[in-house]
Amino acid sequence: MERWKTHTLLPAVLATLGRPEDDPAVRRLAEDFGGAPAVRDQEVGEPVRHVRRLLFSSGGEIVLHDGAVAAVLLGFAPAPDASRGLDLAEWISGVTNEATLDELASALGLKVHFSGMSSPYFELDGGYARLSFKDGRGWNEPGRLMRVTVTAAKPGLACHPEDDDCPSCSGLLVRNSAGVDVDATVTALQAALEAGVLTEDARWVKLADLRPIHASGLMERAESQLTCRECRRIMCFTLYRDAPPTFGYYVLNDAMRRPMDLIPPVEQWADAERLARERDAMHYLDHRPGGWFLVGQRDELYLDARYSYSAVIDDSALIRLDESERKAYDDGGHGYLSELAERIHNSGPYQKESPYYARDLYRGADGKKYRSMVAAAIVNHTWLAEQRRKAAE
Repeated sequence: MERWKTHTLLPAVLATLGRPEDDPAVRRLAEDFGGAPAVRDQEVGEPVRHVRRLLFSSGGEIVLHDGAVAAVLLGFAPAPDASRGLDLAEWISGVTNEATLDELASALGLKVHFSGMSSPYFELDGGYARLSFKDGRGWNEPGRLMRVTVTAAKPGLACHPEDDDCPSCSGLLVRNSAGVDVDATVTALQAALEAGVLTEDARWVKLADLRPIHASGLMERAESQLTCRECRRIMCFTLYRDAPPTFGYYVLNDAMRRPMDLIPPVEQWADAERLARERDAMHYLDHRPGGWFLVGQRDELYLDARYSYSAVIDDSALIRLDESERKAYDDGGHGYLSELAERIHNSGPYQKESPYYARDLYRGADGKKYRSMVAAAIVNHTWLAEQRRKAAE
């Protein structure tokens, strides 16, 4: 039998997942944590997910979503809601609070897995134990273990339960008696965006355009997606033509899979001020699927050419066409751009020796701005947009 089943209390923790607060297994775990917990209730998202957190001074925590246990947190370091932190030796035999990741793996008899670069976890029968270390690193240095979070959801495929308290994004949804206060929520999100707390995904409806596009009735569902820089959750704020608005927190994989109509041309829904800004923006002109995009801005032409190297590098270079390249494009059209994109790829534009390295606008000081502008210009012509079209058919 696996060591973690006989030398730890993790089976008792797993037995609580999905159970109501008054279930015997949950009550026994609460007794193991000791004392009466502080109870914190909150409403997350819209439709509302009711979150109840039972916080014990020992360092234990039980998190319930809509009345059922979604996570159990074992805190091993002092925290605001825990005067001391749990004794790891009481929960996992053979290790102390100074344990490293390798020592924990040995004590449990389990293989270490990783979600991302800084979230090690162990796979259990019917659940997962995710380990949090100080500053998300140094897991093989003694004394850095902060917390073990046990969930039924695989790490990386669901938001972390502790992120419901994220100081940067947990309070951005504003409610009224009808549900979401759209105007107030847009204002709160816009302020956070301008403060640099959030980033906006240009492949979806821009937050500034969300209300006018929705008011036009041209989209069945208009959605903005914004990412919190602190907890990395993605907020999906959706306005529907014939249904109440929704606001949810998602991981990247789930956010990318959400459906959305194609964004209608700005001329069909924007006011004069927005139209004036659009005239100065980049615009889609042409593309070859998986290869390149041609965009234009005022009198300039830009080629976004994809390149790759083995399984390590997969990116794009943005090249402003010079006079000779523009003439060649006038003569050769689509075919010439495919040839140029191939030359860029073959040159290894990620290397300084490439003639396109220094010309790559994505590498310059305004690289992020260019990426955002190009993403907005090609939003209806990407592979993701094509999948949306197919799904809608």
